Amino acid sequence: MLGLHWKVNDKRKPRKNISSSQKKQNRKNSQIRARVEHCFRVIKCQFGYKKAGYKGLVKNAAQVFTLLGLAYLYMLRGRLGG
Repeated sequence: MLGLHWKVNDKRKPRKNISSSQKKQNRKNSQIRARVEHCFRVIKCQFGYKKAGYKGLVKNAAQVFTLLGLAYLYMLRGRLGG
């Protein structure tokens, strides 16, 4: 488990404020989380993907990778001129 960072936002202690460095780190973590969660929202809402039925690990992985690629293109549709 070396090198694993959970990226959980820091909370303030009772009757104490968090430091400016903690605020910066919380903001950075929230920006990353928003980008990742937006991609999964597109996969679930736009493409209707809820759960993987067991078709085999290779087929499930291929379906998820395809949906991630399509979600990425969907999110870039404004920049691509669509």
